[in-house]
Amino acid sequence: MNAVELSQITRRFGNAVVAVDNIDLDVPEGAFVTLLGPSGCGKTTTLRMIAGLENPDAGEVRIKGKRVNELAIHKRNLGIVFQNYALFPHKSIFDNVAFGLKYRNVAKEEIRKRVSQALDIVRLPGVETRFPNQLSGGQQQRIALARALVIEPDVLLLDEPLSALDANLREEMRVELKNIQRRVGIATVFVTHDQGEALAMSDIVVVMNKGKIEQMGAPAEVYEQPQSEFVANFLGNANFLTATVTGGDARMIQVRLADGSALGVAGGATREVRPGDTVKVVVRAEKVVLGSQGGLSGKIVDVDYLGALARYEVDLAGGQRLRALSSLHEKVRSLGETVAVGIDPEHCRIL
Repeated sequence: MNAVELSQITRRFGNAVVAVDNIDLDVPEGAFVTLLGPSGCGKTTTLRMIAGLENPDAGEVRIKGKRVNELAIHKRNLGIVFQNYALFPHKSIFDNVAFGLKYRNVAKEEIRKRVSQALDIVRLPGVETRFPNQLSGGQQQRIALARALVIEPDVLLLDEPLSALDANLREEMRVELKNIQRRVGIATVFVTHDQGEALAMSDIVVVMNKGKIEQMGAPAEVYEQPQSEFVANFLGNANFLTATVTGGDARMIQVRLADGSALGVAGGATREVRPGDTVKVVVRAEKVVLGSQGGLSGKIVDVDYLGALARYEVDLAGGQRLRALSSLHEKVRSLGETVAVGIDPEHCRIL
């Protein structure tokens, strides 16, 4: 059984805005599913419809196989963590975590036991008597998670819970959050616009754009085999090269760039192509090797130092621009330098 099933879900705001446009989505039991996309793509609205904070205009929402369209949020048995944590500042940590249990008529002794267990899960035992303003941002985030888990929900919903944290704490907490999710084994729907978070934490990434699902799959699949220019561009540093198909077979497609340079594409195509077709070839910046033997050449027109990496902008002979990411263990290239450009056919894909 899937933990959540969305069937042909649509949500409109007024006559002009279709926030979510006829999508289907299954969230398997125990899976960590991330809704990823830019602002306004429909990811938060989708989460809110699962929660019962928004009502779909069409379609069906099922949780554990049961239709819940007409069911109020407090009857759906969901754990929810919001972007701002939504802790009660005037209540102790114990009362914050226990809040949902008190409205479920759980016995006092059982409440104490489950609050203690929840705080142990998020690695904050012994803070019951403190108040939210006595905790750091990362600790408050853990308390919000404990409050969501203590009710033993059927599904955990996380609406950009890490966005208020600084970079180092955010990275630490995404590892911790995923570890907690694995330990408790609860199906989780996570909303973010951060590609790194989505790739690092998810079992399934759902890339959304303009209310629709552009692509969904395992992180490596979505990253390495994008089905559209939007997905390729949104997930990481993608290069798009305009080329003409010159031949090939099922294993390798041959293309030619504007300057006449030949390029092989072994990564497949998202549609059938024939000789003479104009196509876009996508290759990730980290797959581009500078200074290697290759059929392309170009001039470095920009260099950015990124700590462990250097990012180069390279103008190819035919006028197209390519971005390359190289480890600083490799030779550092200079602005204005002419370099050979190597691209492995296995790392190319025709969109």
